[in-house]
Amino acid sequence: MIDVAELREDPSSYKRACEQKGIDPSVVDQFVAIDTEYLTLLKDVEDSRAEQKRLGKDVVSATDKSAILAKLKSLSEALKEKEARFTELQNKWRELQLLLPSVPYPEVPLGKTDVDNQFDHAWGEKPAKPSYFEDHVALGLKYGLIDLERGVKISGSRNYFLKGAGVSLERAIHSYALDFVQQRGYTVFSPPTMVKYEAMMGTGYFPGGEESAYSMPEDKAYLVGTSEVPICSYHMDEILEEGELPLRYAGISPCYRREAGTYGKDTHGLYRVHQFYKVEQVVVCQNDPKISRQMHEELLNNSEEFLQSLELPYRVVKVCTGDMGQGQVFKHDIECYMPSRDSNDSYGETHSCSSFHAFQARRLNIRYRSGSKNIVCYTLNNTLAATPRLMIPLLELYQAGDGINIPKVLQKYLGTAKISAS
Repeated sequence: MIDVAELREDPSSYKRACEQKGIDPSVVDQFVAIDTEYLTLLKDVEDSRAEQKRLGKDVVSATDKSAILAKLKSLSEALKEKEARFTELQNKWRELQLLLPSVPYPEVPLGKTDVDNQFDHAWGEKPAKPSYFEDHVALGLKYGLIDLERGVKISGSRNYFLKGAGVSLERAIHSYALDFVQQRGYTVFSPPTMVKYEAMMGTGYFPGGEESAYSMPEDKAYLVGTSEVPICSYHMDEILEEGELPLRYAGISPCYRREAGTYGKDTHGLYRVHQFYKVEQVVVCQNDPKISRQMHEELLNNSEEFLQSLELPYRVVKVCTGDMGQGQVFKHDIECYMPSRDSNDSYGETHSCSSFHAFQARRLNIRYRSGSKNIVCYTLNNTLAATPRLMIPLLELYQAGDGINIPKVLQKYLGTAKISAS
């Protein structure tokens, strides 16, 4: 949710943000019109209530009460109508706020889709494909790690079974990822993955993203597409102490996504599936752009160091305005080298590092006490390890013709240096 005071001062910057993010800019004009009426009516209601209170005191000491009582009755009837209109107006005022975007950083590249994202830097050399190269699907079948056919039979398209050493590899990645962030001072969570509407709305996924979420109407609950949702909502409606900040959290959870609007896109193998596991980093920090930027760099560095320890080549891109979410002010994607991909120079997105400033915390009502003031927090998040997507480069780059070599940092978790045919 945006800062209404900032929009009142400069509505043009929010109209520009709408245009950059592919949102109808007329929502700003609608809000400004509603806001003007809202403020006028708010003052009118408050003045009427004050007058009602004053007359209520006067009638106690008045000799002739009839005139005052008549005036009170007339005022009360008029106030009732005003309050009904004000409630209606206030609801619309709040609804429109939920449609307004955050204003991106000036340095965010302009663009409409991910093809307009801007290269920032890269790490690692892309190795040449060996003569025995096979993609992750073929390798999964060969070594008994993945069963796509039965996954589709049981659950429909974009579903799969991991099995045998495939499960062991996934567990090893997650165990290493959790140790990795804990050693950096992050508190880890295994959060609930069924959440209320307030959590989805508070993190910015609703309204507008309902078609991408799995819902359970009878329970008035939704399955999350990332543990960012419950972890960011962990302090909803709380006032923190400034000395506690920044809070560094990480969550491991199953994630569920309908992938609405992506039919026919990235359908091969494990790249775009409906259910997966992910370790996600979340930060709640002070309302300070400089601190937020420092935390953004920390989150990004964590993920880069994680990938470097796995010796997986990757590149980092600055995400353009049109490829950003409604609430994001700054975003980087990390894309790992995946030899089997035919598009985008064989790189595929594995991490998204996002800064929201106060957008999420204002919706979730997360504040901190600074002196005599309660100030809205800032929030950020970034992927650390999303499987099975991360398994694509691990399988394809570590294949050895007679098995799958295991990165050194994972060997102690897996208990072996190589996955071979059974």
